[in-house]
Amino acid sequence: MILLVGGGWRLTNPTLGTRLRRVGKASAATYRYKWLVDMTLLLVGLVVLGLTWALTGLLRGYALHRQLLDVPNARSSHSVPTPRGGGVAIVVSVLAALPALAWLELVPDTLVYGLGGAGLLVALVGWWDDHGHVPAPVRLLVHFTAAAWGLYWLGGPVALPLLGWTLEGYWLWVPMLVYLVWVLNLYNFMDGIDGIAGVEALTVCVGGALLAWWVLPEPNMALYGLLAVASLGFLIWNFPPAKIFMGDAGSGFVGLWLGLLSIYAGHQAPVLFWGWVILLAMFVSDATLTLFFRWWRRENVFEAHRSHAYQHRAVYWGHKGTTLFYGAINVIWLLPMAWWVVSGGIDPLWGVLLAYAPVVFLVYQFGAGIRHVEEW
Repeated sequence: MILLVGGGWRLTNPTLGTRLRRVGKASAATYRYKWLVDMTLLLVGLVVLGLTWALTGLLRGYALHRQLLDVPNARSSHSVPTPRGGGVAIVVSVLAALPALAWLELVPDTLVYGLGGAGLLVALVGWWDDHGHVPAPVRLLVHFTAAAWGLYWLGGPVALPLLGWTLEGYWLWVPMLVYLVWVLNLYNFMDGIDGIAGVEALTVCVGGALLAWWVLPEPNMALYGLLAVASLGFLIWNFPPAKIFMGDAGSGFVGLWLGLLSIYAGHQAPVLFWGWVILLAMFVSDATLTLFFRWWRRENVFEAHRSHAYQHRAVYWGHKGTTLFYGAINVIWLLPMAWWVVSGGIDPLWGVLLAYAPVVFLVYQFGAGIRHVEEW
């Protein structure tokens, strides 16, 4: 009740008054906690950016000392010997930051085990390959093992909305594992000119974060931001003209993480998985079409080559022009198409087909799968 006192009033219901004070204190405490988490997350991002940049520089010195160089040959797209293995900086920075995100309660421990363990396994076999040679069957076995480990800790395959139906069940393990291993390997195939792998990771992760922000009421974009800032720190060294290459350890790690993040997004909202599939269209189309034509000609698909569309374009446009073009397609065409799908404007199947059709035509016109640049 309200009691008049000296022409004024005061609240005399202690239960209601206490409740109001508690609500006010809780709201202020919640705001302070959120502000503290945001500032800590920003600090983590800056540390990851700086750490990746510094480690890449140290790895460049290590590679020069150990003569871990990619020497130009008939199948490469660069003209001067360049150190490789700089992507290890991304691996170290991301894996070091994962426990911090778990401590901030931005990611559950299961994601630390899944993403961290899978990424570390792929990075180790890539590091071995950078320093020597790993037989293709051994690499594939490790890749499938890492993909299965990550997929298990993510909660298994994501339910896929398609034409008004929802595809789900244990049978999706097989196509999901194939998808993850293919994204992992195609990322390695596409890491052939200066800056292109770093720009792809940066634009896809930022695009995925924007899609999550649009779809989810309380989006958690920490993992996307983590890989994005780590890629940016490496890209400072790798942007044309590159001072160091990513190497198999880094490209395998980033490729697998992008695949796992797409499934992670799908568990948050199933339609987000299709958004990520669209964002990856440039790399998927170029690598898949090139592999298909090489297989059709009965060539050794595990042998090094320079018949990707981006490699042909680099001859005419240079590494910087080609890299920026691929990044621009991600932003100008693929991100709006992904947004159309996740916002419910078009069924995912038709949205993916519509997004991919001009991209596939483009990389075909650019010469994907042609044996030599001179034949284009």
